[in-house]
Amino acid sequence: MLSDSQQLDILRKARSYIKQEKFDEVVSLCEELIDLALKGLSYYHTYDRFFLGISVAVGFVGWMSYASLLILKSHSNLTRSARKEVKKPHRLLPCSFVAIGVLVACFLLIQACPWTYYVYCLLPVPIWYAVLREYQVIQDLVASLLTFPLSHFVACLLVFILGIEVLVFSFFYRYMLTAGLIVFAGWPFLTQLWARAKITCLSWAFFSLLLAVFPLMPVVGRKPDISLVMGAGLLVLLLSLAIVTTLTKRKPPVAKEELLVLLLQFAVCFQMLSTMFSMYVVYNTHHSLLKKEGLPLMNQIVSWATLASSLVVPFLSSTALFQRLSSILLSLMPTYLLLSTGYEALFPLVLSCLMFVWIHMEQETLQQPGVSCKQKLGSIQFTCNTDIAQLRLLNLDDIRRAFFLVFFLVTAFFGTGNIASINSFDLASVYCFLTVFSPFMMGALMMWKILIPFVLVMCAFEAVQITTQLSSKGLFLVVLVISDIMALHFFFLVKDSGSWLDIGT
Repeated sequence: MLSDSQQLDILRKARSYIKQEKFDEVVSLCEELIDLALKGLSYYHTYDRFFLGISVAVGFVGWMSYASLLILKSHSNLTRSARKEVKKPHRLLPCSFVAIGVLVACFLLIQACPWTYYVYCLLPVPIWYAVLREYQVIQDLVASLLTFPLSHFVACLLVFILGIEVLVFSFFYRYMLTAGLIVFAGWPFLTQLWARAKITCLSWAFFSLLLAVFPLMPVVGRKPDISLVMGAGLLVLLLSLAIVTTLTKRKPPVAKEELLVLLLQFAVCFQMLSTMFSMYVVYNTHHSLLKKEGLPLMNQIVSWATLASSLVVPFLSSTALFQRLSSILLSLMPTYLLLSTGYEALFPLVLSCLMFVWIHMEQETLQQPGVSCKQKLGSIQFTCNTDIAQLRLLNLDDIRRAFFLVFFLVTAFFGTGNIASINSFDLASVYCFLTVFSPFMMGALMMWKILIPFVLVMCAFEAVQITTQLSSKGLFLVVLVISDIMALHFFFLVKDSGSWLDIGT
């Protein structure tokens, strides 16, 4: 932006002002030079931003289009009637894309661009070739959309876009998760679910509204509240007692299963003991640190033993759907209690309750009026080999299920913290395990605390996928498309200036 003669002229003026003792003019001249230098640096670093941004965006849109066409081709009934007449693409199509690739490569070669530019600019070429090869699927899609009611199509599109925007802005404003959960709470009352399963719908609304409270809670500057951790532990114990009571009342039809029931009861009792030990360790460690007596060795041993056992005990439980999910929750909760200092101890418990209700809700959406789904859910095993012939094709409800998964994963991540601020993750959370500063060990423990809600959500989603007989490949392709739309949105929100908090975001 500044030629050599202009730079020398400014420096000559500055020296002249200094000799004349015109210091205010020197300062303003230096500020002007600094401003010009910063603009020059910005221009230098962002010279190819628009060009590269267009290339990345075109590649992203092409990839999302290809994934969407793959869903329509392999996991929907949109093109089943046209699959018998599969025509090979005309030779003109590959030749055209080869010519485009050569032209792009020659342009970059003339510009003497770095090798990374070739990756950004040439990658969209094969992606869009793969998209246009499926022109028959595109024709079927267009024909199907033309027969779709326009108002219904626009309404579905607006709801989908609004849902994506809520997910994107929840990364910056956590209260958007609260708004989404409130909408979730009212969803069953707008469908036929309310007429079929009133108790399930009320439970869904209650736990959705209860979970909606957590994104509104403060994450920075809050004081430890051990009473909330103790309360969460008591709720876990009550849940364990309910499960033990259910197992006790259950009469095994085969003598071989009696040993399995005893093993299950033992595992639940062990989990209850782990919960009680965790509550005692949290309480005792908190008061010991207040008295400046340090972390007792026995508390440290119990904490690490609880963490290790939580990874093993779930495998001792039955493979029945709800028994395995309950075992996973009861095994992970003692570790989460040890890593909690306040209200966040209640978060995985409320989230798990909502996940249990979600499984029932999704099963109800597949049931005919007057048909109960409880018996079917009770007989489903996680280890059952799903027959490929029984897997159904995707429909609009499955897009909602995939969106629910992404939303619950984001909620699990931002429900009690904010990764943009390191202050939201209190180091006091790991004091039951160690008090000596060890960044890698503390980071690993904090990461496991963050991952526990993720594990609960993914286990519930696996149960939803099994109970609704969905193709995991098709469902995760839908999740991939939703995630890519969010990623493309984030790409345009990237900034190269701001505070350290903005950099974290």
